[in-house]
Parts: sequence; structure tokens; C-alpha cells
Amino acid sequence: MDILYWLIIAVVFVIAFIGLVYPIIPSVVFIVAGFVLYGFLFTFSPYSYMFWLVEAVFAAVLFAADYVSNLLGVKRFGGSRAAIWGSTIGLLIGPFVIPVAGIILGPFIGAVAAELIVHQKDIKAAFKIGLGSLIGFLTSVLAKGVIQLIMIGYFLWTVL
Repeated sequence: MDILYWLIIAVVFVIAFIGLVYPIIPSVVFIVAGFVLYGFLFTFSPYSYMFWLVEAVFAAVLFAADYVSNLLGVKRFGGSRAAIWGSTIGLLIGPFVIPVAGIILGPFIGAVAAELIVHQKDIKAAFKIGLGSLIGFLTSVLAKGVIQLIMIGYFLWTVL
């Protein structure tokens, strides 16, 4: 039974990593669900207040990394608040409009469209800002992936 329980926990963690590129899946919720599942399936005894505090800090950093990476990517390439919003909307809608490729194209198209519509920037400047948005998104995925690995590593270190 232990193997089945660990497989279930692993699947929940894998879903959290899928959430890195599909923002509709709340990664943090699935990571915490893995911790809670372990508690219900095995025991909650390894979890101390320090465990939950450390994981909560990492969860906050996870949210911040998402926002800061997008913000820096867009701002560094000359984008406005509209580009940030366009990028975020594109990230949420892109995968549904253009399956698979929408994950990458959504933030880019959203930022470009926002700059063209709201600030009437020329196409070259808008594309540059869209590239910044794409770089911000990819940086965010990398940063959040590392943070999630640390969270899961700390969990495993605590329970094993």
C-alpha cells in the first residue's frame, strides 16, 4: 500500500509542475495537497510549525517570482502596465485558443496587442516588449520550478 500512496503523492506533485506552464492549475495548491495527503495516508507527526512556516515562505516566494519575473521582463524591454496585463491575459487565454503553442505565444501576443492598442507603439517596439514578456514568462517558469523542487525536497527531507 505504501507504494500506491507514494505514487498518488508523486502524481499530485507532477500536476503541480504542469501548473508551471498551464497557469490555470494552481501549483501551490497541489504541492500542499501532496503534503496533506502524506499526512492522511501516513502521519502528520513529521510536520512541525517550522515545516509549515518554511513551506509558507516558499509559497509566498513562488507567487512573488511569478509576478516579479513578468514585471521585470516587460519593464526591461520598455513595456507598460498595459503590456503586463496583456501578457497575463495572454498567458491565461493562450493555451485554450492555441493549444500547446499558446503557452508561449499567449504572453507574447497579449503584450504586443496591449502596447499596440493602448499606447499606439510602433510594431517593432511592441514586438520587443512582447519578447520581454516571453523572456519574463520563461524566467518565471524556471524560477518557480526551482522553488517547487526546493519545497518538495524539504518535504522529503522532513518525512524520510
